[in-house]
Amino acid sequence: QVQLVESGGGLVQAGGSLRLSCAASGRTFSTYVMGWFRQAPGKEREFVAAISRSGGITYYADSAKGRFTISRDNAKNTAYLQMNSLKPEDTAVYYCAADQKVKRSSRQYYLVNEYDSWGQGTQVTVSS
Repeated sequence: QVQLVESGGGLVQAGGSLRLSCAASGRTFSTYVMGWFRQAPGKEREFVAAISRSGGITYYADSAKGRFTISRDNAKNTAYLQMNSLKPEDTAVYYCAADQKVKRSSRQYYLVNEYDSWGQGTQVTVSS
């Protein structure tokens, strides 16, 4: 498993932007699919975005499409989530996740149990 550390969370007004980073340990970062999930108080952890090993394929939850962008820099062992036009309902703890297993369908990118490694999370709070 890879060790993941998120950063970049904070308090922002509605309409603002934040960029989350997820730094991974080890030399095999490019072999991991990366995902971002979030969990609001009292709610289940939900999918936000995912990116393939090369970065050429990305997936987004409907709530993130058009506002969030996932990317990765394999040379820096880091994945990113650029979040624009933030809304109060985006308030949550954001987690990055990684997995080496081959994804045989796009649906698997969206599932919490398809990821083996998780970061500790970073709080994002959007005020109205």
